[in-house]
Amino acid sequence: MEKKRVPQDANKTYSGYGTKVVYAVDEAGRYDRVQTTGWEVEEIVLRDVVGDFQEKAESARRRAMSGQTSPIEYFMHKRYLDLTGLAKGMGIAKWRVKRHLKPSVFEKLSPSVMQRYAELFDIDLKMLTHFKENV
Repeated sequence: MEKKRVPQDANKTYSGYGTKVVYAVDEAGRYDRVQTTGWEVEEIVLRDVVGDFQEKAESARRRAMSGQTSPIEYFMHKRYLDLTGLAKGMGIAKWRVKRHLKPSVFEKLSPSVMQRYAELFDIDLKMLTHFKENV
């Protein structure tokens, strides 16, 4: 994209945060940094993604309350993570995170693993261990 064509659509997403930097081609054909206030299409997609995560979090909350999944799934979606991102954040294999979503496995997790999840989610450990009383 040419520098002069970089969208400046004043996205609400950036409201209060200023601008972001993107790369565009200058008059000499070289890539250069350009500040942008956003692109309307980008904002629409971002709102859809956030809405999707919110729906997944609410579904996971209901299932965790009924004992069908562990609270980890709720907090994973609440923090806009997927299984791959959560596994990387925890520094463990994806298949292990999948196992931790099972209530029977979750109940047997060591306190140190639970603490690592709590730190990653930026929540108090009691939010995980006493989910039904705290959410």
